[in-house]
Amino acid sequence: MAGDGGRPARNFAIILIVHLAVLVLWQILVDAFHVPKFILPSPLATLQTLGTANYAWGANVLVTAAEILGGFALGAVVGVALAVIFSWSPLISVILLPLFVTLNMIPKVALGPLVIVWFSYGIVPNILIAFSICFFPILLTTARGLREVEPDLLDLVKSLRGSRWTLFRKIQLPGSLPYVFSGMKVGAILAVAGAIVGEFIASERGLGYLMIQVQSSLDTPAMVMAVVLLTLLGVALYGLVLGLERMFVVVDTRLQ
Repeated sequence: MAGDGGRPARNFAIILIVHLAVLVLWQILVDAFHVPKFILPSPLATLQTLGTANYAWGANVLVTAAEILGGFALGAVVGVALAVIFSWSPLISVILLPLFVTLNMIPKVALGPLVIVWFSYGIVPNILIAFSICFFPILLTTARGLREVEPDLLDLVKSLRGSRWTLFRKIQLPGSLPYVFSGMKVGAILAVAGAIVGEFIASERGLGYLMIQVQSSLDTPAMVMAVVLLTLLGVALYGLVLGLERMFVVVDTRLQ
């Protein structure tokens, strides 16, 4: 038991050491081969760009974070809600699910200019682009989880005259939680890509907008710093979903 309790801390330490080793190796190789800064800056040169005031790192990070979180939250709510509706009404699922599959095949980069025309510039269109990319995996995995509940449990609840809400709350929802969080973890990754796609197409703020601005001056350290910050935002959102998964799925397992 004591060993199991220390495993998460040990795994975290290993992950941290590996990442630090990569950074150290990166710094050593850049210094050893005298790689020009505009081609590949060192980690130290990248960190130094945070002191550049006219880049407004804090404000741009907050804008991108709001777009990522807003798109992901909207995708999670809509995806789970539609999956529940599909599980309750097979007819609606037959009508709408193929349509969503077709719409998901549309390249989101192609939708970007249309979203800008419809909703103008700002955070809202980027949230919608992030939503359009991340919601479909959540919908599919949640719908699958709701379908793959043990038939014997469903028959038992029905024989006890359980209502549809009781069936959903006691059987379908707890059984589908691993699928829900699996889709949300994929959606967390895609939400970051969606927000940046929106900022690349047309934006006045955000890390993607900043990358486009510094590209013209070949400020590669600033571009790399923007990528690092985007990665950290994605890791933070993924970690949040992972923490919620461990909390709810473990609690659910104990209740069963």
